[in-house]
Amino acid sequence: MERKKELKEQFKETEVEAGVFQIKNNRTDRILIGSAANLKILNGIKFMLDTNSYMPNRELQADWNEFGSDAFTFEILEKLQKKKQKKKFNEMEALLELEKKWVERLQPYGERGYNR
Repeated sequence: MERKKELKEQFKETEVEAGVFQIKNNRTDRILIGSAANLKILNGIKFMLDTNSYMPNRELQADWNEFGSDAFTFEILEKLQKKKQKKKFNEMEALLELEKKWVERLQPYGERGYNR
């Protein structure tokens, strides 16, 4: 019982990391750029792709089904640096700006990517 309590406390103290990620199809070099307030969501995305239920992007899902999971890599491009300043920090706004920066840099559209 004591171990369970320790694990709960440890979970509560674990810092959630936000950031921008890339999913790359290594066979076609197409990429998807996305962001998440909790980068652990990448495990959930892998699960959805494996179970043919990734509704946010049917093109990515179709390629995943065709080429298999071994053809893809997941990479964290940049973690959001949380600001410690006097004025209020809007994490979601900052995260969207960070994602926008990476989308502009990598242009993941059409034959180059899965973003719309």
